[in-house]
Amino acid sequence: MKAYLMALDQGTTSSRCILFDRTGTIVSVAQKELKQYYPRTGWVEHNPLEIWSTQMGVAREAMEQIGVGYPDIAAIGITNQRETTIVWDRNTGEPVCPAIVWQCRRTAELCDRLEIQGYGDMIFQKTGLRVDAYFSATKLQWILKHVEGARERAKRGELLFGTVDTWLIWKLTRGKVHATDYSNAARTMLYNITEKQWDTDILKLLDIPPELLPEVHDSSYIYGETDPSIFGGPIPIAGVAGDQQASLFGQLCY
Repeated sequence: MKAYLMALDQGTTSSRCILFDRTGTIVSVAQKELKQYYPRTGWVEHNPLEIWSTQMGVAREAMEQIGVGYPDIAAIGITNQRETTIVWDRNTGEPVCPAIVWQCRRTAELCDRLEIQGYGDMIFQKTGLRVDAYFSATKLQWILKHVEGARERAKRGELLFGTVDTWLIWKLTRGKVHATDYSNAARTMLYNITEKQWDTDILKLLDIPPELLPEVHDSSYIYGETDPSIFGGPIPIAGVAGDQQASLFGQLCY
């Protein structure tokens, strides 16, 4: 019987892995700091490849601490910093630019313009969110506008967008799965929380090609299996939730 559950916690300042036994007791913890980049005043970035490497480093370290391998891990759950925006090449997996972190304010003026133009109420009614640079939508729009050729490549289906959970799932499955959960999708300011789908009106407003967007599933869902090259064999990815929603659930706030 597989004895452990692996929790990957990719946060703003660090990547962490915790292994739990079948009683919910913590048996192993590993954590590594994630470097912050501040290229301009008000801008905050991460290196998506550092997000991946630090997260995989702590996962392997946590397993080594108690001498277990992939046959001992029943499933992986992912929790993550939300709203942070990553765009990468569908074929090579290479990010087109640094990840724009949720804290970054580079799109504040665009958000102000959307409010002045009268789109604030429409966006709130569809997404439950007030227009703000905090969310992923305008970060993605900024990338498509400012990274040379990005929008054209996106329209051709060559690029993918994701928050950090989507990036980790895609990397863990070696590009087989491009998906997110409701708790992360609902924080992008692109997701219609009533209709439970990416909102075509907002995508059109921001000129974001729908080809970029991941599938959206329940937080408790079998997203796929890790590629055998990652841990030596497949492990199901069986749960995803943004960090604040996950913390509430962890405190039994159902």
